[in-house]
Amino acid sequence: MLDFRYTVTKKDQEEKTPVKDILRREFDFSARMRKRIKREKLIKVNGADTPGWVSAKEGDLITVSIPDEESNFPPEDIPLDVLFEDENLLIINKVPGIIVHPTNGNPNGTVANGVAKYYLDTGQSYKIRFINRLDMDTSGILMIAKNGYTQSHMMSQMKEGSIQKDYLSVVEGIVERDVGIINEPMGLPEEGGIKRMVLPENRGGYPSLTRYSVLERFHEDTTASSLSNSTGPANDRTLVRLSLETGRTHQIRVHMAYLGHPVLSDPLYGHMFPEEIPRQALHASFSAFTHPVTGLYTEVRAPLPGDMTLLLQRLRRG
Repeated sequence: MLDFRYTVTKKDQEEKTPVKDILRREFDFSARMRKRIKREKLIKVNGADTPGWVSAKEGDLITVSIPDEESNFPPEDIPLDVLFEDENLLIINKVPGIIVHPTNGNPNGTVANGVAKYYLDTGQSYKIRFINRLDMDTSGILMIAKNGYTQSHMMSQMKEGSIQKDYLSVVEGIVERDVGIINEPMGLPEEGGIKRMVLPENRGGYPSLTRYSVLERFHEDTTASSLSNSTGPANDRTLVRLSLETGRTHQIRVHMAYLGHPVLSDPLYGHMFPEEIPRQALHASFSAFTHPVTGLYTEVRAPLPGDMTLLLQRLRRG
């Protein structure tokens, strides 16, 4: 059970502010949540059930109790790397090779199944509400809300662009500019398809903006390299940090391919280099946001997984 509390001020009493208006002002509940609060009579003033239209008095304690919920995902023993947790949020470092949410083709073995088992083992009862998604072969920060209020608040921050989302990626070739912005709309060229591309807005593209900065450049030693399945000075690589201003599906993968530097081993938008890494070299490494309940500035960092760490070690050795 999650409780939201507010003590009525003298100003509230003088202005005869209804309890429902105080809730809207202080707690930023979504319209859907406000309807549920009203329908299920979740508001109490000094411990007594109270309709929202009542004007509270100075010193009154308003409490809104959001009951626990459960998801129906079968629990599975899938280890989680927990980066942050409190009664509102669970943030994990997702490993590559696992999908986030069950689908018809993949009903089991997902992050959701692992979270269900984690909640069971730790005596928690929460509905699993994903705030962001990561592709199966992308690793890193994955946020799960423990209640509807937290999910709604975090999603609002995402829409406003106030959540910082940084990724690390090794891409094909040498990115010449140290910093840059890719401001190109993108979308689905074919209805029902998977592959996105840069598209003008009058053809169904949505505004999309990615910022990048170069961290390291790796020039191939052509006399020593045994890799020969690419063209040009083909095994040159660049480590880049990418920040998303928008959150379109496959945004980094599409934008970097458009720039001429696909994410390394991206089978959909680039080329596979299994000798270097068997999946797209993309990792959600950092996020900063305002905690939806405490209001505190919060940072979360996800260490690189083993495959990307080994990749960088090999590249640095030349």
